[in-house]
Amino acid sequence: MLEQQFQSKIDNEIKIEPKDWMPEAYRKTLLRQISQHAHSEVVGMLPEGNWITRAPSLKRKAVLLAKVQDEAGHGLYLYSAAETLGFSRDQMIHDLLTGKAKYSSIFNYPTLSWSDIGAIGWLVDGAAIMNQVMLCRTSYGPYARAMVRICKEESFHQRQGFEILLTLSQGTEAQKAMCQDSINRWWWPSLMMFGPKDSESTHSDQSTKWKIKRKSNDQLRQEFVDMIAEQVKILGMTLPDPDLKWNESRGHYDFGEINWEEFWNVVKGNGPCNKQRLEARNKAHEEGRWVREAAIAYAQKKAERTKNQAA
Repeated sequence: MLEQQFQSKIDNEIKIEPKDWMPEAYRKTLLRQISQHAHSEVVGMLPEGNWITRAPSLKRKAVLLAKVQDEAGHGLYLYSAAETLGFSRDQMIHDLLTGKAKYSSIFNYPTLSWSDIGAIGWLVDGAAIMNQVMLCRTSYGPYARAMVRICKEESFHQRQGFEILLTLSQGTEAQKAMCQDSINRWWWPSLMMFGPKDSESTHSDQSTKWKIKRKSNDQLRQEFVDMIAEQVKILGMTLPDPDLKWNESRGHYDFGEINWEEFWNVVKGNGPCNKQRLEARNKAHEEGRWVREAAIAYAQKKAERTKNQAA
């Protein structure tokens, strides 16, 4: 009976809230997805933070710094949403630092040049937006509400990335070559962000029934290809896929096969920067310990003082 009432609410587009009854499998699916999303925002600060001091102008530094701060905020929104499901933030952070928890595999690739920051904004954040816009209508209330603000900020990030590449595409031959090189290296990993093929996605069917997700991996990936294949023309650049061509009968672009061996290898922790990313997060966590301890001590003293004054 409870499960039928739960599904009826979802079918009628009524949001599920933290105190509502929900199947344990629904709770676990959300915890896995939201915590992984939060971890991705936090780890995603690393490849871009690497370029804050090396950005080519003060304006570029300020904009990139603001973007990285946005990503930290997104992580906080999402950790807060996950906590409403009864899982502590300390445990989530512990799972990330020990390598138990996963995050988006895209952040295990290195940023080798300034134009990579543009490619991340245009392609990586562009792919993220395709995934995240539908999450504004996900069935779990706290997650859906967090995604509204996140999507607005991610849209700015994508425009910022495209503007970096547009500037480079109109520059010197060396700048144009740098722009094309970044597109070549980030194109395929950005397609991998949508996850495995629908036929190999273990959670898709149930997540769709519960309206945690509204579109399949392959559907979102196709929409992304259709969008980017048109936008790249404005840059005067090309996508590194000889099989990319418009299919009139389908009304979509055909594109080549993803290297799934590389995809699963990175997911399993064997990507170019997996080890460095975890080391960096652990180092930051340890070096920030005194800040956390000081904040807790201050809060305890303040609470004690308030208590004494009330007495």
